Amino acid sequence: MYPVAGYGMICREQGMKFNALVLTAVVGALLLPAWATRVDATEPAVKAANKDDLIAASAAVHKQMVPGGRYEFVTPAERDVVDAKLGDMQSLFDKYGTVATMNQDSKIQLFNDQESVNAILTNRDGDRRICKSVAPTGSLIPKTTCHTYGEIERSHRDSQKYLQDNLLHMPQLKHGG
Repeated sequence: MYPVAGYGMICREQGMKFNALVLTAVVGALLLPAWATRVDATEPAVKAANKDDLIAASAAVHKQMVPGGRYEFVTPAERDVVDAKLGDMQSLFDKYGTVATMNQDSKIQLFNDQESVNAILTNRDGDRRICKSVAPTGSLIPKTTCHTYGEIERSHRDSQKYLQDNLLHMPQLKHGG
């Protein structure tokens, strides 16, 4: 009788291990879409080694900060920062010509200015993909959906415009008689 009880304990222990393995596999399968979301690395918009590179990059950035451009969602305050940093970088290239001739402090300033500009542009990049894993209403199984930053911002802007146009112009109901 003892071997049967021992055998039963062995089976119960193996069953618990199997249940843990199945649970891990199910959780992994549910979370896999969120982990598998690919984020495309983008090249920095501003990376200049000389004055000509900066002029070309600056023109390209300004061309894309117009409505319909890749960086159309840059706020006016952020645009001021971008313009100021590009101006600072221009001053460094006017003084030194190339990165190779800059002293260490100037190289650091150039690097920091480029990073500031690229951080703003990356954050406001209309082509940047944003993925979320959310369980739809009535379901416990999350679904991963991806949209570009531009799609999200346009949807938000259109919703705000719709609300303003329709709610602000609704006739007021009069109470009483």
